[in-house]
Amino acid sequence: MEAKPINGMKPSILMEQNKQGFTKSDSKIYEYIIANPEQVIFHSLTELSEASGVAEATVLRFFRKLGFKGFQDFKFLFAQEVHADSNHKHDETYMEKIRTNMIQSIEDTFDMIDVQTLESCVDVINQSQDVVIFGIGSSGIAGLDMQNRLMRIGKHVSVFTDPHFQVMRASSLNEKSVVIAISLTGSTKDIVDTVEIAKEKNATVIALTNYTKSPLTKFADYILLTSAKENPLDSGSLVSKITQLYLIDLLCTGLTMKNYQEAEKVKMEITENIGSKLY
Repeated sequence: MEAKPINGMKPSILMEQNKQGFTKSDSKIYEYIIANPEQVIFHSLTELSEASGVAEATVLRFFRKLGFKGFQDFKFLFAQEVHADSNHKHDETYMEKIRTNMIQSIEDTFDMIDVQTLESCVDVINQSQDVVIFGIGSSGIAGLDMQNRLMRIGKHVSVFTDPHFQVMRASSLNEKSVVIAISLTGSTKDIVDTVEIAKEKNATVIALTNYTKSPLTKFADYILLTSAKENPLDSGSLVSKITQLYLIDLLCTGLTMKNYQEAEKVKMEITENIGSKLY
């Protein structure tokens, strides 16, 4: 794990993004912090060490691995996050909570975007004539939306949401192919197995995921991160899909800007042809 804090990213989001690369000791520290945020902001390094059952040197290494100078550097930013979250939680209706979560997830995803990586992804998709999207379940729905967006600007693209079809399609890829693998956790076995085959065929892999380190990202050439905390009971939530669709929108808009005249021509033709389907 060699992460660096991204300007504006919340400490909790940064930990969440990197937790799959944590050691057992790192996980103890992380779990204690998440379970006791109000207490952590008042702890000393020694108190945090004792509370989490991990040596002080290990605690210090944990924060430095995340890119912080030390515990105090982390605590300063984490205290701001805890304070802001506590203000939001009081007296919110369920409608307000959903709205807040959606807005916050988009803002956190925006803060995490590496512009250079985004532009590189746009370039490789733009240059390829064989673009394939893989997604399962909720991520498959996002993949279908991406196919729709890309088709509307004249890009030849296919999407596969069935694991067996994914394996068959992956087996026919080559070095000119671009795979867009969508998986919130990056740990969906079918997606990982499919992408592993794609890499064996020398395809370029773009991963849209929530974690910097996961079985999926091991095979990715480019990683675009979303920010949507999701526990197992909330799997497939709309908030998670919103962040995926946000990244998809950025990619599709970038492609449109690179091919503006052709994209506008195709969009106009599609609009006219679809218009005949309406009364």
